[in-house]
This record gives sequence, structure tokens and C-alpha cells, in this order.
Amino acid sequence: MITFKKVTKIYESDNKQVAAVKDVDLHVEKGHICVLLGPSGCGKTTLLRMVNRLIPITSGKIEVDGKDINTVDPIQLRRSIGYVIQQNGLFPNMTIEENIGIIPKLLGWDAERRRKRVKELLEMLGLNPDEYRDRYPFELSGGQQQRIGIARALAADPPIMLMDEPFGSLDPVIREHIQNEFLRIQATVKKTILFVSHDIDEAIKLGNTIAILKDGEVMQHGTPFEILSNPKNEFVKNFIGKDSPIKRLTLIKAKDVLKHKKTSQGKAETGELNSATVSADTDLKTALSILLSTNAGGVNVVDEWDRIVGELKLSDFGWLNKIHAADIGRGELPEVAG
Repeated sequence: MITFKKVTKIYESDNKQVAAVKDVDLHVEKGHICVLLGPSGCGKTTLLRMVNRLIPITSGKIEVDGKDINTVDPIQLRRSIGYVIQQNGLFPNMTIEENIGIIPKLLGWDAERRRKRVKELLEMLGLNPDEYRDRYPFELSGGQQQRIGIARALAADPPIMLMDEPFGSLDPVIREHIQNEFLRIQATVKKTILFVSHDIDEAIKLGNTIAILKDGEVMQHGTPFEILSNPKNEFVKNFIGKDSPIKRLTLIKAKDVLKHKKTSQGKAETGELNSATVSADTDLKTALSILLSTNAGGVNVVDEWDRIVGELKLSDFGWLNKIHAADIGRGELPEVAG
């Protein structure tokens, strides 16, 4: 869907040439989230902003759905690509409805169609349309403003979204909540997304793939599991940190363990629901934290209706060293002895 071919960006500074991006080759599959990850000044935002031509390319080519972006009118290109930034960029003198509907209005949508789209998006983001559509940005919390920024980017239903550290200014609790909402929405809308971040945990949680940059060059591009399991060089290894085995736990859900257990969990299914529980969609890092905080020796796993569907024990975590990078994507996890 998005392809970078030998893309380079050079700036002139004091009669010197500074390469912000160097010969980047990268492909983002349709419907996937690719996180551009790296330290400040590594070129990730420059790379992102070249896609909608906010920054011109010095050399190379960027293709969107097989079409060279330099052959497309820049205004039309930007209206066809959703764009979310950290500061959310809402217009303070416009209502929430007007902010969300700005691109559809420019595209010629009639008022009734815009109003229906605003209602749909606000409901999707967990905000009551009757309560929020006539408010102004200053009347909303930071997390609510960020949701409106996402809604505005989605308003015209663009196939591509560019997101530049959109959750970076939020506090950890709100940030995690918005990330979860974002993933829930993405599971439905399946946009192709380039997402800039400097946070490895955020990249692991959100990305189908991660491209780690240093000094304008891509050091490694792969799935979160591939990067955590097989860092290509010392820079990547140091960037992801020494706790990569723990980070890997965020990629596996409690339900994955239950699915691959050999023995029956009949006792857990008929047991009493207690405080030591996790949902089936809880990642193993969170589940392990809860497990270690209880003296029960295990935690019940419950489904969306709070029905117990199994139990996790410390012994269940011994299987993780058998997992290979490709297993998660194929859903072929090794069986676990119960």
C-alpha cells in the first residue's frame, strides 16, 4: 500500500548538506500499522511527512497503492490521507462537529451526510454525540481532544493514516486507554497506518511491523516478535533494552496459552470466580504481574461474559522459550504441558 524506494531527504545548512533520511526502502502492507521507531532526530517524522508531501523528497520515490505521490496534486493527496499529530491540531474556534467534518466539507459532502458521519465517529470513540458535538476543544480533556483528532482523521474514510506521536502528551493511564480504543477501532476499519513513536512498548503494542531508524537509516524492519527475538545489530539490541524477553510477553494473550494446553481445565471452569482473574485477551506480561501478586498459585481466565474458561499457572510460562518468530503471525504456538 505504501512503498518507499531509495527515499532520501537532504537539507542545506550553512553550506553543508545534512541527510535527514538516507536511501530508505520500506513497504507497508494494506491494513497494517507500521510504527516508525527511534530516538529524537532519527528521521522518523521527516519520513512520515514526505508521504503527504508536507516535506518534499530529495531523491527516490514514494508510492501509494502503486501510484507515485509526486504525480498527484498535493492538496488532493492530503485530503485523501488522514493526519494526526501529538498536539491534535484542532481548530479552537470550531465546534467538535465542525472540526471532525472539515475534510468532508472540503470534499463537498452535504450537511446531513457530514452530521451522520460525525455521529458515527463519536459513538465509535465512546463519546456521546449529543453531549460533545456542540462543544469546543477547550471544553474537553486532553484524552478527549486526542480522540477528536483521530475522528477528524477518519472522517472522510481515508485508506491511509499518518500519526505522529499522537498519544505522546497523554498521561500513562489515559494513554493506555486511548491505545486500546485505537486498536479496537483499527480491528474494524483496517486502515493502512504509519505511526511515529519513540516508545518501544507502544510500538510493540500497536505495530504489525516496526521500522527502527538511526540517523535517517532503517536499522531493522520486521514484526515486533522478530525484532525482540533477533535484533540485527547492537543499536537495535540496545534500543529495545535488556528486558526483551519480558516485552515478548505483551505479544501473547492468555487465551493463546489456554488454546495450546494439553490438559483439560475442567476444575477452573467449574470453580468460583475470585479476585485473581484476567480476561482471555489479557497479555501475558499483565497476567504474570497479577499472578505474582497473588498467593493462589494461579489466576482464572474469564471470557467477555465473565465466565471462567481456564487457569494460568507459573508453570505455563515455561513454554515461551520454544516460540519462534514466525509462530505468532501464523497462530502456530507450541503446545503446553498442563
